Amino acid sequence: MSTTKNLVIVGGGFAGTTLAKRLDRSLPPGWMVTLISRENFITYNPLLPEVVGASLLPGHVVAPHRLIVRRGRVCMATVSEIDLAAREVRYLGEGPGVVPFDQLVIACGVDANLALVPGMADYALPLKTLGDALFLRNRVVSRLEQASMQPDREARRWLTTFLVVGGGFSGVEVAGEIRDFLHGSMRYYPMLDLADCRVIVLHSGDRLLPEIANQLGTFAGDRMMRDGIEIHLHTRAARVDDRCVTLASGETILAGTVICTIGTAPNPLLKDLPCAMERGRIRTDPDMSVPGHPGVWAIGDCAAVPNATDGRTCPATAQFADRQARQLAQNILMSLAARPTRPFRFRPLGQLCSVGHNKAVVELFGMQLSGFIAWLLWRGVYLLKIPTLARKARLFLEWNWAMFFPPDIVHFNYRRSMRNKEPAEVPPQVKAA
Repeated sequence: MSTTKNLVIVGGGFAGTTLAKRLDRSLPPGWMVTLISRENFITYNPLLPEVVGASLLPGHVVAPHRLIVRRGRVCMATVSEIDLAAREVRYLGEGPGVVPFDQLVIACGVDANLALVPGMADYALPLKTLGDALFLRNRVVSRLEQASMQPDREARRWLTTFLVVGGGFSGVEVAGEIRDFLHGSMRYYPMLDLADCRVIVLHSGDRLLPEIANQLGTFAGDRMMRDGIEIHLHTRAARVDDRCVTLASGETILAGTVICTIGTAPNPLLKDLPCAMERGRIRTDPDMSVPGHPGVWAIGDCAAVPNATDGRTCPATAQFADRQARQLAQNILMSLAARPTRPFRFRPLGQLCSVGHNKAVVELFGMQLSGFIAWLLWRGVYLLKIPTLARKARLFLEWNWAMFFPPDIVHFNYRRSMRNKEPAEVPPQVKAA
């Protein structure tokens, strides 16, 4: 019987993967890290809009967990239940299975919430996963192809209207990428007019990017409008259907593609956990331990972690998830050594956002930058985050390629060859044998 103790991490996002990497080689003898994730890779979500705009290939925004966690165990499976009393994690892979744990870290993140606006779940496209980005990229290309065969101008305008609900980081970045893609691909569609292609952003606030300084949010809006993107501030979507978006004012905007970048929902895994919750997130102690459950911790978007710097609950951002993972790695090691743990304390370094056409806004270490220099800094920061020299080199080369050449307009078709419904006739000589 194995005497190895198991530290299980549920979730392979920024928080879970960073923690697994930190503990992979630092756990004391007799302990092993087990990372359980629905995918066998981590997705660098801030780069997903570049997949939509064909600035990057899908493989450049992900990294395999096994490339990061070398000594521990990596399981690609869907967790179906966490039983804190039995200290077991149950999963569905090739059949059901169970992973016992001695220490557990819940870092399962959140899901997209498409129920905020009636009709959004049926007709809007989210942008949370690599699959979402690939589907949306295909949608943009297919709309251009459909419009190129449409003789009616109004029908062409509807097909090539892309409406983004939400003026935060994801909404701004995907709107900028789609506009750049449309601009760069028009050479391949001479029957289309760029003036008929619309990219629209709906935002309920008085400026885009409310998370950053006023002047940077204003710059982002002005820059995007100069590039031809329509910005509707103080505007809420009231209903989405297959033809248009109805605003709270009663106005309707015809759009062939609606993209949702607002709203999150708690992970269903948390629903039955006997833990104190705060707005759908697991409430933790300052050291990220879960009260009343020894050896259980929670970090990332699914956890309400108090920040000792200001006493507030940490926001659900990748920056905080990464720092929580680094601190929790130390706390777990100190806990296993029967030493006191430390409360989480972090002051944000800043925010970065691409606004399209080789422009960005950056708020970093108190500095505020905008324009091309900010865009270079934005790319440099994310280049540093990608693991291994080989993947950094691939990303760097792809970025530079995209600066000098038009976008790739390939529509990725995942159609499979059809199998015969009836088994093929067996030759007589085979039957005789």
